[in-house]
Amino acid sequence: MQIRPFTQSDWPQVWPILQEVIRAQETFPYDPAMTAGQAYDMWVEQPPGLTVVAVDGGAVLGTAKMGTNRPGPGSHVATASFMVAREARGRGVGTALCRYTLDWARSRGYAGMQFNAVVATNTAAVELYRREGFAVVGTVPGAFRHPTLGRVGLHVMYQEFPDATVLGAA
Repeated sequence: MQIRPFTQSDWPQVWPILQEVIRAQETFPYDPAMTAGQAYDMWVEQPPGLTVVAVDGGAVLGTAKMGTNRPGPGSHVATASFMVAREARGRGVGTALCRYTLDWARSRGYAGMQFNAVVATNTAAVELYRREGFAVVGTVPGAFRHPTLGRVGLHVMYQEFPDATVLGAA
């Protein structure tokens, strides 16, 4: 498996992954009626952010986007989001993408990485992020409407980079 920057030619394989995850309404607080164009504008980061794909041969197995979490005084903290194709889950794709985003953020001098809305019932993601050094720093009770479980919590997760040399705005 290789992780590389997203190119326009990847979109025909990335969109079905995003579409399936978004429409399931189990792990991302995105509008399930989102169009391909809206999803593209939301998912494909502009510099200094980055969108990547995990590929095996010609197949896109997953994708991640990363960038600055907030502008101005919050610009020293990064954020990222991940989606993995159903058929590729459980094969280390999410772990590889998470590690890639952490390396990306550290190499750019961010002081840490924050995930703003991790669905509490998405145990695979929560466990992955904890293994990679993130902690739940807060949970907003009932902030996510799960299609079968009802209202569940959204975690805010954070990992500080203690050796970061923050250069002001990242």
